[in-house]
Order: sequence, then structure tokens, then C-alpha cells
Amino acid sequence: MSTAAPQTTPPAVQASSKEPRFEPLRELLRSPTFVVGAVIVVWWIVCALAGQWIVRIDPYASDPLNSLTPPDHTHWFGTDQLGRDVFSRVIVGARDILTIAPLATLIGTAAGTALGLIVGYFEGWVDNVVGRAIDAILALPLVIVALLALAALGASNLTVILVIGITFTPITARTVRAAVFAERHLDYVAAAQLRGEHALYIMFVEILPNVLPPIIVEATVRLGYAIFAVATLSFLGFGIQPPSADWGLALSESYTLMAGGAWWTVVFSAGAIASLVVGVNLVADSVQGVLDR
Repeated sequence: MSTAAPQTTPPAVQASSKEPRFEPLRELLRSPTFVVGAVIVVWWIVCALAGQWIVRIDPYASDPLNSLTPPDHTHWFGTDQLGRDVFSRVIVGARDILTIAPLATLIGTAAGTALGLIVGYFEGWVDNVVGRAIDAILALPLVIVALLALAALGASNLTVILVIGITFTPITARTVRAAVFAERHLDYVAAAQLRGEHALYIMFVEILPNVLPPIIVEATVRLGYAIFAVATLSFLGFGIQPPSADWGLALSESYTLMAGGAWWTVVFSAGAIASLVVGVNLVADSVQGVLDR
């Protein structure tokens, strides 16, 4: 009587079975849109982390004798009304906005994900009450809500982070709620319920991993909006406060100078905001395209 030899999986099959988990990353790296967006974002991250070592001139040092100097070989982006080097301030100005915007996005994504899981899983009266509250909040202009909150609480980096994070929470919750609805009645959820698993376990262990793609896309999109929101609030005087080199604050301090021909005090800070938002949106579009496929 012969004994059948144990079957082994060929190495080629084993290797191919591991390839799908890396395929989305390979597809992203093959996308010119993602590469361009990632290069822009990484550049500004480097400026935020090491800006003080990149610049040659102290961004906070004023020189009234050289105020409103056009771009030249010494001041590449010119100087502002106080004689401060605009190039140095643009580079260092990435620090605050790339600290506040990601933290606000993280808070909004985490809180919105938890709220969306709860509303989508329990349905019924929970969905009716919380869902209508979310719709009512979303009907309000978010910038106005943020301005009112900051006027009541006072402007500081912490309050800006919390206010933007809270205003993003209902938007993320609505996205997660729709994704949970699609998963709520599938077999794996019913099997977990039959095993007697707790609702929190089912939501965060069973359902959450299956709704991560739309959450990732929502987070990348919200990051772009958060950057623009931080700059807008700073421009209006309710965000980052002086003496920061924040881009929105720089626009607020200098936009009236364009009438006198000092265009460089505005153009470079505005271009920095635009480039960072565009870079984040390019990354978000690429990630969404890969996850959709």
C-alpha cells in the first residue's frame, strides 16, 4: 500500500499569492498623478520638519531699511513690509499648517468613523435621530460654524485643531454610515451575531476593516480641505496668530500691498497654499482610483 506524498505549494504560487497585497502600492507608484502629488507633499513636509536648516535668513528678523525689496539674489522672494525675508517665511510657514491640518483631519476622521459605525450598525431610531442631526449640521456653512466657535473659544492652535476636526466629523460620519449600511446585512456580520459577539466587537473588528477604503479616501480628501480651512481662518484673523510665518496669516498682513506693486508679498504665500492643496488632491484622486478598482 503506497502512501501519497504530501502536496506542497510551488514557490511561484506562494509568491504570486502575496503579490495582491502589494499591487495597490505598485499601481500608485506607476501613476504620474500620484507621483507628482506625493513629491509636492513630501517637499512641504521636509520644509515643515527642517525649514530652519534650509533657509539662509532668519524668517522672523525684521530689517526696516530693506522693506518691500523685490526678489533679487539676496532675497529670492523679496521682503515684506517689515523687511523680513519672504522666501524664509514661506519655507518655515509650512510647519504650522502641516501640524494643524493633519491633526484636525485625524480627529475628524476618528470621531466621524466611530459615529458612522454606530449609526450605520444600529439603524432604527438611532439612525433617525443622529442621522437627522448630522444632516442639520451639514446644512450650515462650515466656515461660519468654525468662525463662531473660534470667536467664542478664542483663537489658538489647539482650538483651531478641535474646531476643524469637529466640523469634519459629520461629513466623515455620513460617508462611513453609507459604507456600513452596505455591510450591515452580509453573512459575516450575521455569523458574528450568531456567535454572540458584542456590538462593539462587530463594529470595530468585523465591519471596520471592510469599510477602510472609503475612510482612507475621505481622510485624504478632508486633509486638502483642512489645509484650505486653516489658511482661510488665519487670513480672517481667527486661526494661527502672529508672529507665526503661516501662509494664511502672511496673506492677511500683505494683500493690501499688491495695490502698490508689491506682488511678491502675496503671490509666493498664495502659491504655497495652492501647491500643497493641489498635491494633496492629486494623491487623494490617485488613492481613490486605485481603491475603486
